[in-house]
Amino acid sequence: MAPGPQFRLLGPMEVRLQGSPVVLRAGKHRALLAALLLRPNRVVPVTELVEHVWGDAPPARTRGAVQTYVMRLRSALGDPSLVQTAADGYRMRVDPLAVDVHRFADAAARGRAAAAADDLVTARKAFAEALELWRGPVLSDVPSETLHAEHAPRLTELLMTVHEQRVDVELALGHHADLVPELFSLTRDHPLRERFWAQLMLALYRSSRQAEALEAFRQVDRTLDEQLGIDPSAELRSLHQAILVGAPELAAPVPARAPERAPAPMRLPDDIADFTGRARHVERISGLITGGSVPIVTLAGPPGVGKTTLAMHVAHLLRDRFPDGLLHVDLRGYALGPPADGMDVLSRFLRALGVPPDEIPADADEQSTVLRSLLAGRRMLLVLDNAAAPDQVRPLLPGTASCRVIVTSRDDLRGLIALNGARTVPVDVFSPPESAALLSSLRVPGDHAELAERCGHLPLALRVAAAYLAGREDETISGSPIDLAYAALPPAPRRLFRLLSVVPGPDFTAEAASALAAVDAEGLLTVLEIAGLVVSPAPGRYRFHDELVRHAAALHEEPDGPAELDLAWTALLHHYLRGVERCAELLYPGIVRLPTSPAGPAPRIPGAAEALAWLDAERPNLAAAIRHAADHGPAPLAWQLADALRGYLWIGQHVGEWLATARHALAAAQAHGHRPAEAAMHANLGTLYLRLGEYALSVEHHDHAIELYRDLGDEDAEASVLNNLSLVHRRSGELGLAKQALLRCLAMLRSADSVSTGLYNLGQLSVELGELDDAVEHFSEALALAPNADSHAYLGMALRLQGRLPEARAHLNRALEIGNVPAGDAEALDNLAAVELAEGDPDAALTSATRALSLVADGGDPQVATSARITLGAVRRALGEPEVAEALFEQALGTARRIGYASGEVRALISLAVVRGELSRPAESRAAAEEAVRRSAELGLRALENRARELL
Repeated sequence: MAPGPQFRLLGPMEVRLQGSPVVLRAGKHRALLAALLLRPNRVVPVTELVEHVWGDAPPARTRGAVQTYVMRLRSALGDPSLVQTAADGYRMRVDPLAVDVHRFADAAARGRAAAAADDLVTARKAFAEALELWRGPVLSDVPSETLHAEHAPRLTELLMTVHEQRVDVELALGHHADLVPELFSLTRDHPLRERFWAQLMLALYRSSRQAEALEAFRQVDRTLDEQLGIDPSAELRSLHQAILVGAPELAAPVPARAPERAPAPMRLPDDIADFTGRARHVERISGLITGGSVPIVTLAGPPGVGKTTLAMHVAHLLRDRFPDGLLHVDLRGYALGPPADGMDVLSRFLRALGVPPDEIPADADEQSTVLRSLLAGRRMLLVLDNAAAPDQVRPLLPGTASCRVIVTSRDDLRGLIALNGARTVPVDVFSPPESAALLSSLRVPGDHAELAERCGHLPLALRVAAAYLAGREDETISGSPIDLAYAALPPAPRRLFRLLSVVPGPDFTAEAASALAAVDAEGLLTVLEIAGLVVSPAPGRYRFHDELVRHAAALHEEPDGPAELDLAWTALLHHYLRGVERCAELLYPGIVRLPTSPAGPAPRIPGAAEALAWLDAERPNLAAAIRHAADHGPAPLAWQLADALRGYLWIGQHVGEWLATARHALAAAQAHGHRPAEAAMHANLGTLYLRLGEYALSVEHHDHAIELYRDLGDEDAEASVLNNLSLVHRRSGELGLAKQALLRCLAMLRSADSVSTGLYNLGQLSVELGELDDAVEHFSEALALAPNADSHAYLGMALRLQGRLPEARAHLNRALEIGNVPAGDAEALDNLAAVELAEGDPDAALTSATRALSLVADGGDPQVATSARITLGAVRRALGEPEVAEALFEQALGTARRIGYASGEVRALISLAVVRGELSRPAESRAAAEEAVRRSAELGLRALENRARELL
């Protein structure tokens, strides 16, 4: 918004000067100001001002009257310079963007330009900015017939056009389901505007509501015939025919996933500042990537020739050609440690593309399918670095010609050539001129030709040699520059260089290096960095080139050897375990973990924010460490790390890493016959599959864990798993089994906190079974044991269902007073909205239900969001908006089915049956009610079944 005074005409007139409102009480003053603001910085003749202010009854002395009103207007505005006198009229000196009318036109123009350039996210923002400026009918309190006649139709038409253009953009972004309620309102308010009807039909069709889309056409056909005596336009009739036959061109685009929160990803390491040579390679690769039909370019060559550097350089040069972003991953195909886990890589790519963590599948093939669907139609560049085999690459390949891929490998990956249309660009050592150019840029003294020859023109060796010769002007290189650089080091950095070869992940910190070498490594790492043997891609973090790692691993000096390397490896694992356990204490202290006894100092992690940052940075290293320890030992540290890490993986919903680490740790525990660890990993996987909605797999792993804990005599652990198992059965609709598991669990619990948690779950189950008296009893007992926000919220819910509304309100308000967890607050607000609706206050209920949904709609708990949508739909129905209510119920039904929320599915079906009956669609209403009866009977939801039967 422009600085200085602000004027608003799109609705009642508003004037703000220096942030304070100015009230113009006289209607003629408002008319005069509006006439000047609609033509800012231009002279408005006195004759026109008289017409706008007085209409058909001008004063006797028109010029004098205008002068008087201008003087009063200047006084009211407090700044006489705003209204300037001209020869035959007056001019308003103001930035046009300080007037909402002109700001609206500017935003609309920006939206149209962005849409024309296919920048849909920018267009969406600009159109939304334009529409937000409207507060009501233009000039609604300005008493001027001529101003209304001259400007209102034009601006109103522009408003309608912007609505249409914004809806087109939203449809192109895949937001059809969200548009349906709005389009119902637009077609109701503007029934003769055919474009809105076409958009409604398309949105309904793409939301799998074909019958309603066809009904919308019948409705507009009747409306146009009755009111205008005409038929629908050719465009509308063609769309109707396409919907009838299910024309493929009507298919929805790939949904844009929260573009404001997930902008085009730029996951690419920095380009190096002193990139040298490779001009012909750059030209060749760029030509293949941007022209023709080559989807994949493989840079193949021996280690140390600069394939990664070349790929990064080209990717940076071409990034403007790929407006939807760039993705990069180091596949670590030739690393000494484990290669990058395929599911981990897919999961990271999906998150970068905006997929909510709880929607990432647990199966690698499904993840690959989702990736391809998301990349369809996008223009993106993927850089897959250090691939060892085609099978490592194929799951990550897009299935669309609009995306391109650069792969680097020591092999030519002929399988990609044969099956995927790849083109190989060989990358060899530098030419003599390129070597000389690099050495010159690095300011290396002496005979560059001879030095380059000794380094074999290998870029990696040239850089190490340059670092070695810095400050050694009288020396020459004889032999391997890496050997010379290493030999020139003092003993302590040499030892650290050798020991760092045990690091299994992509990078490490100075603290990790200190732990594995049992020294203060910060200064030693600086020495290694100066020598060119390690690099620091980010402050405080270091990494090796793969060849330097292999070189370090091949070095053997007394007194170290395999024994010292084993000690270093174990010390590094202890460092990681101490760090994860410190984070667990800060972030999820209530989660029971396997016993551990790590040695050595813990990383410096003072608080929760630092804990989360540490885990985020170390996640790839921790996953690699768990896999390496599971495969090569010491195995106990693999399952201890995986167990300590599961709380973080739950919080962050890192599905790929969670599944990989739990599977590796389980395999290690089984191989070593460690039954407590095996039970813990089965429970870990059971929790993961519960989170993913894979209930059969979740039950299988929970059952394994229960059997193992029972054999071990560990009742506390068995009770904990039984509690989780009951939740699995509840989510899948097996309520009888859920109750059995809960009762077995409660019989084993001893602490007040654990008993109260079990009572919560039993109370919720009683609600679903329609046993409200039992639910109130269980929740009351839980409240007595643990008087927290959850206790009050659950008891409030049960009391509401019993019809004890004042008591329910008191407990729900108390839950909101002491609660601070979004999902918990949302549940309390959801129930409070239901109380307010039952008390006959739908306006208050609307506020509460909207707040509830806002807390969980954007990536929050999907079960709570489902319930909140059902409640909000009921409120909208009470407010006389059945179409909006139906759209909310359908969204809730879709989410409930996706996550396996059985009672939510039945509640949504019952709500749909009711609202479709009110919309005079009895067949659809009965179908929804019958399905609700069938599902509730299958699931044992007796209370809901009775409600559904009442609708038949």
